[in-house]
Amino acid sequence: MSSPQSIRNVQEKEVTKLQELAYELKIAQAMTTDVITVSPETTMAEFREILRANRISGTPVVEGGKMIGIISIEDLIKALASGELEAKVGEKMTPNPETLYADEPLIHAVSKFERLGYGRFPVIDRDGNLVGIIVQGDIVRALLRQLEIEYHEEEIHRYRASHIFEDILADQVTLMFRYYIEGGNFTKAGDASSQLKRTLTRLGIDPRIVRRVAIASYEAEMNIVIYAEEGEITAEVRPEQIRIVAADKGPGIPDIEKAMEPGFSTAPEWVRELGFGAGMGLPNIQNCADEMKLESTVGVGTRLEILIYSQPANP
Repeated sequence: MSSPQSIRNVQEKEVTKLQELAYELKIAQAMTTDVITVSPETTMAEFREILRANRISGTPVVEGGKMIGIISIEDLIKALASGELEAKVGEKMTPNPETLYADEPLIHAVSKFERLGYGRFPVIDRDGNLVGIIVQGDIVRALLRQLEIEYHEEEIHRYRASHIFEDILADQVTLMFRYYIEGGNFTKAGDASSQLKRTLTRLGIDPRIVRRVAIASYEAEMNIVIYAEEGEITAEVRPEQIRIVAADKGPGIPDIEKAMEPGFSTAPEWVRELGFGAGMGLPNIQNCADEMKLESTVGVGTRLEILIYSQPANP
């Protein structure tokens, strides 16, 4: 039996351009690739000089080409206070540090900085090799760069398409866009929502609406990739509203009310290790939607309908 849940949120939804870009950009586009490293045999006195010379506040610890820890200025301060400048970095470092993957969305880095309060994260590839390091300033710089790039790239496209609704003579105009999603394909994860975002931008849709659509469709797409065998996302665009339907063939959701709780996730451990399945997808969609309807049949699949108004809804 299907379990329907309809959610109506009458409050105004606001998603900033920076939030939108944080979903679209990858960590590799923000990280620093010229990483200064130290070995576990480096003394804390030598580490102090490395920080001073390079004007940095921490660095990964590498042995045999593999990262084994991270050492920071906070560790140096503790060593100074206890008179242990001749101690080895390997004794003072944090072993097995939290890391990020280079191909993760930048929003994952933002979330980890907020949740853990660290000053930096090493960035690795899927083989575990150290490929970069990221601090919060890197995220800000990457977002600002992308803001400038997108502004110039989209101006011409927006000019060509922005009057399409006015130019079509009909009692009602609906544009439909369909995207097919392959379950388990994390390489292409996010492609459909990114394409939809660009299409809406070129149609001249209000940027505030595009941001909400981009985040909601990204989260819906990721749910299909993580949990389903296959699925599709359909966007129906009208002058007054955008309707998004994400339908999949998959295991279904046994308890929709539980699934809507922030942080609740049934993603397998290997998916979590890839940096996905944090349990914020449906809550994020709800935050972006004016109306949301979720139906699921266990063993069959799930259908999610999202409605975002581009003009005030009729009372």
